[in-house]
Amino acid sequence: MEKARRKAALADYRERKVEPGVYALRCGASGEVWVGRAPDLSTVRNRVFFTLRQGSNPHRTLQAAWNTHGAEGIAFEVLEVLDPEELGLGLDREMKSRHEAWMERLGAVRI
Repeated sequence: MEKARRKAALADYRERKVEPGVYALRCGASGEVWVGRAPDLSTVRNRVFFTLRQGSNPHRTLQAAWNTHGAEGIAFEVLEVLDPEELGLGLDREMKSRHEAWMERLGAVRI
């Protein structure tokens, strides 16, 4: 029974739709904003928050804001989801372009 359930969970994971795009982390107390891009938005939040909890995030200002204000002080927000089928081989180039545009628009720091 356990083996069948694991097999079903693995099949569900493989069939999930990957959504590449641009995201932001905002510190409500300080007003700071960090913008990043990811090939799969569904997994990036956990990855970033894990590194912050461990104190090992490579972005010093983000880690400092986390250390000062805690998890409640940092909000994760999806800014834009890109369609990989529509963009095809131009996906990476478009993600870079949209990342830059969002950083400029929000006056944010690059992640």
